[in-house]
Amino acid sequence: MEAVYVIIGGGIAGISCIEAISLLDESASIILISATPFVKAVTHINPLTKMLAEFSVEEKPFDYISSMFPSVNVVIDSAIKIDPVQRTVTTSTNKIVNYQKLCICTGASPKMIATDCDHVFGIRDIDSAKQLEEKLKDAKRIMVVGNGGIATELIYEIEGVEIIWAIKDKHISATFIDPGAAEFFQDRLVQKDKDAAATVVKTVKYTVGEGEGTKCTGAALGPHWHDRINLIAKNNASKITVEYEVEVSRVKFHGEDGENWPVYVELTNGKTVGCNFVVSATGVIPNSETISIVNGTFDLAEDKGIKVNSLMETNLPNIYAAGDVCSASWPTACHWFQMRLWTQARQMGSYAGRCMVESKRGEETIVDFCFEMFTHVTRFFGYKVILLGLFNAQNLDRNYELLLRVTKKNEYIKLVVSDGKIQGAVLIGDTDLEEMCENLILNQLNVSEFGEDLLNPDIDIEDYFD
Repeated sequence: MEAVYVIIGGGIAGISCIEAISLLDESASIILISATPFVKAVTHINPLTKMLAEFSVEEKPFDYISSMFPSVNVVIDSAIKIDPVQRTVTTSTNKIVNYQKLCICTGASPKMIATDCDHVFGIRDIDSAKQLEEKLKDAKRIMVVGNGGIATELIYEIEGVEIIWAIKDKHISATFIDPGAAEFFQDRLVQKDKDAAATVVKTVKYTVGEGEGTKCTGAALGPHWHDRINLIAKNNASKITVEYEVEVSRVKFHGEDGENWPVYVELTNGKTVGCNFVVSATGVIPNSETISIVNGTFDLAEDKGIKVNSLMETNLPNIYAAGDVCSASWPTACHWFQMRLWTQARQMGSYAGRCMVESKRGEETIVDFCFEMFTHVTRFFGYKVILLGLFNAQNLDRNYELLLRVTKKNEYIKLVVSDGKIQGAVLIGDTDLEEMCENLILNQLNVSEFGEDLLNPDIDIEDYFD
C-alpha cells in the first residue's frame, strides 16, 4: 500500500489534518491508519471571533471520512513501526504502507494514579466516558482526583452520588482559573442552579508585584462530551466534598471504617476514603513511544511529547506530528503557549496538513495566525468560559494589574494588564467582550487612559477603537 500522505491516528488532530490536505490537494492519495473503527470529527462550528470558535466533537464510523473525502483510504490497524529511511509504516497485521509525507497524531493517554486496578480509570475518550456511565448506575460514593478540565466538568455533571474531589491546589479548577473565579463557581458546588439570577456589579483593580508567572498545562475531553452520556446515579444523595492541597499516597482494597468499599484511597492529609471507584483526571502523557522507530529516533521534550518545529516537522525527514502527541519546540509568540486541548489539536492538525502540502509543492509556509494568541472556549459549572492570551499571567515576571468585574451568579471578567496593555483575559458568562479583548491583546494598544472604566458596563469601550 502507498499514498502521498499517511496519517496515523483518527482523533481530532488526524482528521483535521486530512481535511486540510484534501482541501489543498484534492487529487492526492491519503491513507489514514486508525486503531479503532471510529474517528472524531469537528461539527457545529460556531465562530465567536476571528480566532475563537465553539465546536462539538462527534464520533463517526470510519467510512465517514471516506464518504467526505473519496481520496482517503482508511486502514483499521495499529501502526507499530516506522522506517524514515525507507519511508514505510508497518502495522500490527504486517501491512507495509509507503508514504511521501507522514503525520503522527496518536494523541495522549491519561496519567493514572494506579495501574492494573479495575476500580481506578481515566476519562479520555468516548469509550471511557461510557464506562463511567455504566459504573455510576449503582455507585454511592466516588472520588475524582485532578483539578483540570475533565475533573471540573465531571464534578458539575455527575448527580445522585457522593463525590470526594481531591485536588493538589488551594482552589478548584486551578489549571484554568484563579482563586477569584474559583470563588465565583463555589455556589455551583453546593447548588447546581441552572437559573441563577444576576445581582450587583463589582469592579475591582489589583496590582501584582514582581514574581514568576504561572505555567499551565492541561488537557480536556471534547466539548460537550458529557451531553451524550447519562451521568446521574440511582442514589439521590448528591454531595460534594473538596479535599484541598492533597495528593494520593496509595490505593488499597481494605479500610478501617467498618464498611466494605471496593477501593480505598489514602491521601497525603492522612485521610483514607472508601468509595465505589476512582476517576483519575490528573493530566495526560503523549503517546510518543507506542511506535518503534528504525533507522532513527524522535527528539522528545521533557513531557514526552515529540518535538516539532514551527512547521510541525519532527527531527526525522518527512515526518510531522500534531495534537497531544507533540510538543511545540519553536520560539512561540508571547501570547501563545501549548495546552493539550481539543482546540489546539484541531489547530495543529489543520496546520500540519497545510505544511505537508506546501512542503511537497516546494512552497514557503507562513506560520498560522492561530499561534499568535492562546484561545479556548469551554463550559464549567454551566457557564461559558473563554480564555485568551496570558489569562493567568503566564510568564509575566514583571508588575501587572488585574482588572475584575464580577456580577454574582452571572459573570466573572478578569483582564491581565501589563505596561498599560492587555495581555490576557478570563471571561465567564455571556459577557460579549471576547472580540474586544482579542483585538486589544493582538494589537497591544495602550489602555491606561481608561483605567477601571475599561470594564465599566455603562461605557462602550469598542467605540474608541473603531
